[in-house]
Amino acid sequence: MNDGPRRIASLLSASPFFAGFAPGTLDRIAAICRQQHLAARAVLFLKGDPSDGLYAIRRGLIRIGTTDDLGQQMTMNLLGGGDIFGEISVLDGRFRTADAVAIEDTDMFFLPRRDFLQLLANEPAIALQVIELLCNRLRDVIERMEESAFLPAETRLARRILMLADDYGSVVHASQEQLALLAGVTRETVNRQLQRWKRTGILALGRGHLVIHDIDDFRRLTRLPAFGARLR
Repeated sequence: MNDGPRRIASLLSASPFFAGFAPGTLDRIAAICRQQHLAARAVLFLKGDPSDGLYAIRRGLIRIGTTDDLGQQMTMNLLGGGDIFGEISVLDGRFRTADAVAIEDTDMFFLPRRDFLQLLANEPAIALQVIELLCNRLRDVIERMEESAFLPAETRLARRILMLADDYGSVVHASQEQLALLAGVTRETVNRQLQRWKRTGILALGRGHLVIHDIDDFRRLTRLPAFGARLR
């Protein structure tokens, strides 16, 4: 992975975060980008690490989460191609708020903090995009809290699967352990529910992946409107 600035700008334009920027702005962002590869299961950073910059995923899958003193994990998000992360500590200059670990081989663009802050100072459009990103993150946190308090485990699981399907289509590559961490339920709960959905023909199960037969039918399990906002 050794693309030039023009190619990087073209790749960045495919990301929802960068898509609305003028070509000149994209060129300036591309000029400070560094390309980075992370092997599956490799740690990018841990909660408490100093912030060094912002990341944009080109392809692959990153788990954002935390681990307590007993080794118990909580997954906050799974991020794929086009997603941005690391924005909080980039802006406030404090430590990372969560761990970032590659679920699979992942290619990313890295924007160093000092260069990115200088861009923000000179490019109001970028600052507005970052504000929107932070607002979306806050909405996600509120929605997750509401889900944990009010929704049964099977609905939370369905919503997390649908989130992955929004990124990858009807074939969702995720282990039952990963789905359990993402939905905040036990692996046994995930297994039981997937088997129920398999018996009723909603989906098929494979090794390390599942296939949703009809996305619209599956969406009804989430109690979300047919054309609701994308989950995150």
